[in-house]
Amino acid sequence: MATQTFDVTGMTCAACSARVEKATSGVEGVERVAVNLLKNSMEVTYSGDAAVLDAISAAVDAAGYGAVPRVAGGTAAPALAPAARPENAAAQEAKQVKLRLIVSFIFAIPLFYVDMGHMYGWPLPQFLLGHANVMTLGLTQFLLVIPIIFVNFKFFRNGFKSLAHGTPTMDTLVALGAAASTLWSIAALYRVGIALGAGDLQGAHAAAMDLYFESAGMILTLITLGKYFEARAKGRTTDALTALVNLAPKTAVRMEDDGSETEIPAEQVQPGDILVVRAGASIPVDGVVVEGAGSVDESALTGESIPVDKAAGSEVTGATVSTAGYLKMRAVRVGEDTALARIIKLVDDATSSKAPIQRIADRISGVFVPAVIAIAVAVFAVWLLTGGGWSAAVVHGISVLVISCPCALGLATPTAIMVGMGRGSKQGILIKSAEILETAHDVKTVVLDKTGTITKGAPEVTDVLVAQGIDREDLYMLARGLERKSEHPLARAVCAYLEAQGADVLPAKDFAQVPGGGVRATVEGAPAFAGNVQLMQQQGIDVGEYAAEADAFAAQGKTVLFFAWDGMLLGLIALADAVKPTSAQAVAELRAMGIRTVMLTGDNPQTAQAIQAQVGVDEVVAGVLPEGKETQVRALQAKGKVAMVGDGVNDAPALARADVGIAIGAGTDVAIESADVVLVRSDVMDVPAGIQLSRATLRNIKQNLFWALFYNAICIPVAAGALAPWGITLTPDFAALAMSLSSICVVSNALRLRGWKPKWAAERQG
Repeated sequence: MATQTFDVTGMTCAACSARVEKATSGVEGVERVAVNLLKNSMEVTYSGDAAVLDAISAAVDAAGYGAVPRVAGGTAAPALAPAARPENAAAQEAKQVKLRLIVSFIFAIPLFYVDMGHMYGWPLPQFLLGHANVMTLGLTQFLLVIPIIFVNFKFFRNGFKSLAHGTPTMDTLVALGAAASTLWSIAALYRVGIALGAGDLQGAHAAAMDLYFESAGMILTLITLGKYFEARAKGRTTDALTALVNLAPKTAVRMEDDGSETEIPAEQVQPGDILVVRAGASIPVDGVVVEGAGSVDESALTGESIPVDKAAGSEVTGATVSTAGYLKMRAVRVGEDTALARIIKLVDDATSSKAPIQRIADRISGVFVPAVIAIAVAVFAVWLLTGGGWSAAVVHGISVLVISCPCALGLATPTAIMVGMGRGSKQGILIKSAEILETAHDVKTVVLDKTGTITKGAPEVTDVLVAQGIDREDLYMLARGLERKSEHPLARAVCAYLEAQGADVLPAKDFAQVPGGGVRATVEGAPAFAGNVQLMQQQGIDVGEYAAEADAFAAQGKTVLFFAWDGMLLGLIALADAVKPTSAQAVAELRAMGIRTVMLTGDNPQTAQAIQAQVGVDEVVAGVLPEGKETQVRALQAKGKVAMVGDGVNDAPALARADVGIAIGAGTDVAIESADVVLVRSDVMDVPAGIQLSRATLRNIKQNLFWALFYNAICIPVAAGALAPWGITLTPDFAALAMSLSSICVVSNALRLRGWKPKWAAERQG
């Protein structure tokens, strides 16, 4: 199976997207289709046969729309071709609608003034006043409405085209309403002329009461006004994705074989190229520092504000910024393989997906427009048959057509998804699909891996005890001399600590590993040892009261290394995989949100319990292999939705089994591929934050759907004249305004998510 993104043209409402999806699904070889009305795009999973893509384009074209396969291009945003980038599409749409809007208002304002002026006593030219001039008044209105119809002719073209295909859309409703108003008015204009020809001034005046050119003009103008605000608001929903795209550097400085430097476009960088990065410049691609040193601001991708020091051998990521120093780097990952490009692709794919809740809107949208047309016809017939007259029947029928708004239904879910996921990406929370975003809100249990998730994933020195009568410097020099020749993680942690302390080194000879015990060597002609208490006992070294100290450290989950030289104990160093500073708070926040926490670890029960005491998880399961973690997650799923948080490598089976798999860190392909959510900052606090974001987004979607359904349920009966006996009616122009406002309300409500931020327990209680 393969996946292809299409740019779709001609869609204006949820009925359009439903039709495009239906047409594409009917193509042989298509496995799955997801149409995004907000982004005018479509994600198709198909057999991989190139002929299927042509068949899809043909099927969509036959349905009355256009579908063009998107071609990736450029290092900056391989997931998005320049013309399809959200900021370009939104800006282009807003520009086009703005031009139509300006022209519409230029003619709609005098049209409204001429039509309503005689009713309110506004000053008008004499040739437009009086029964004898009703034909002049009608012709003036007709001439003013023609430019409005001309610049907004796309409503008629798209609307009647979709009606001809048997798939009416919002454009169909607007086109039918505006066309009915115009044709009815033209017919009235002929009646005015006939009456005047017969010398019947009263008949001419009565016929002029059926002129609705103003309604047709205002319908098109106000709908266009709503489309303009909608286009602007839709553009703001893609701000986060746009910001990611704009992070990519445009140029790079390449060092040539002769030592000269050449500035080239970033997309021309090839793996293996040597690039020069000076202070203040952006790192163009992912790579490795080969020479120099400096500091790099990685906040754009990780959210960490403190620059990270880089030296030879350090990995650097494209789109981060060198704040100090001079770096020579070798390009490793370029184009679509860079971390930034993968994140952009992940966010773009996620915002193109559909949440399960959207199926409600899709089902409604599939029958909405035909149902509205049927209601409008019924309303027209009822008013006519009950003696309301032709004029009232036409007005109420047109009002029903115009006030109905499938746009609000179509925008309810994708706008919230787009803004919510964009906000998450800015917070370093990358969610891979809308379905996962919806699922996360209902998580009942969060399972946490210990190493690298709750803890830092690397041992560090926590305690140093020096034996009586021994100088601390002697212990440090011996320990560094012994451990610097070992590759064990504990040895590296000891050396890092001692180096930071500025300790000197006692040269060690005849270095050897002691299986299950530690290391031994000869230092200044005397035997020296570093290891556990069993090694000390084997060598006949008395650890005395320090055995009790070692037991106390072990009870806290720490590993103890004893150091002895020439038969005498110099002291001990305790190490532990330290708990991350935010782990305890993250567990507390999850508990405050009503979510149970379970820690799974392959470590021994004693260490696991020590970690539990520090962070407060509700349950601990220790000594579990990767396969066992998957089994534990499956058992927990019987009690509700489960989120698994791990490093994305040894936790892959459990991440895949969980309802929501959350990977700590976005640095590896495995993390991005195996998990549903990637926490770029590797901060456990982003787990409760991500669930809060899911809840906020789903709440926003439900608000949008409620408003869209409530709006139509209330406004359609009012437009039909249900409240006419009490003097409450809606004219077509006010109906058009209400329709536009409904879409604007939905998009504006979704935009509130742009200001979302995690709210912690103390703030919620306050």
